[in-house]
Amino acid sequence: MRAARLIKMVLLLQARPSITGAELARELEVSERTVTRDAAALSEAGIPVYADRGRAGGYRLIGGYRTRLTGLGRTEAEALFLSGVPSALREMGLADAASAARLKVSAALLPELRDASHTVAQRFHLDAPGWWREPETPELLPRIADAVWDDLRITVRYRRRDAEVRRELEPYGLVLKAGVWYLAARAEGGFRVYRVDRFAAVEPSGARFTRAEDFELPAFWAERADQFARSILREQAVVRLTPAGARWLPHVTDRAAAEEAVRAAGEPDGQGRITVTLPVESYQVALAQLLGLGPEAEVLGPPELRELFADAARRTARLYE
Repeated sequence: MRAARLIKMVLLLQARPSITGAELARELEVSERTVTRDAAALSEAGIPVYADRGRAGGYRLIGGYRTRLTGLGRTEAEALFLSGVPSALREMGLADAASAARLKVSAALLPELRDASHTVAQRFHLDAPGWWREPETPELLPRIADAVWDDLRITVRYRRRDAEVRRELEPYGLVLKAGVWYLAARAEGGFRVYRVDRFAAVEPSGARFTRAEDFELPAFWAERADQFARSILREQAVVRLTPAGARWLPHVTDRAAAEEAVRAAGEPDGQGRITVTLPVESYQVALAQLLGLGPEAEVLGPPELRELFADAARRTARLYE
């Protein structure tokens, strides 16, 4: 533990012309007294750490000293590509690896380029979860992430409806979608997607698997996400839309389904309205979504769905009498 801290201290000193004891203590998560002891230990080991005394003082390396501890390890290099997603790194247990990777890269840069990480951080930040929800980190996510990085088979218990099933999986990749983690894995029946928060147990088998060379996670996820979105649209609604309703329809329901329905609509009627056949998840979901269009949409059918809208309109009218 101390050896890793000393290496990190050297890299911090190499990345900056001078750094105060308080800043080092904060970066290393230790006391300033520990920083003083560590600086003395580095000096005794032959690393020229110099302490400037006084209010404006701090620690610095002298004599143009540069460490050779700047080679990236595999985990650090992989984590570096995710370093713009700090919350995801934290949840997968890779925050320390990413921090070390950034320090090593910073230490290897020319002095005039060492503010690059700060410059980027001030101009780009990814906040993945949706609004009005506090995402929970699945407890087993770090263990699954380790298996994904190392291509290790895992034995899992997965909650499915009211039962738990046991599976042997080859974990290929993790996807963070709107604050929810998913695992793309190969099981006995082929590739499938699992919600990470539904795993009740995960045990690495210790055996490695050989990844399929033609597997590409982004393409796989795009295909499965599209299949899932379409699979839940089990009902249909016939809706008459004003031009404004047609423009807003993709904003209140499934975008792809709405845009396809509008494209497939016939010519506008005498009032400029078009009639679309829209796939919907259920009549109750359609009610909640299409009510947002107000008078810009009239549900023509099926009769039971039209009656739901008529009833909602009557109750709304009574509220505003």
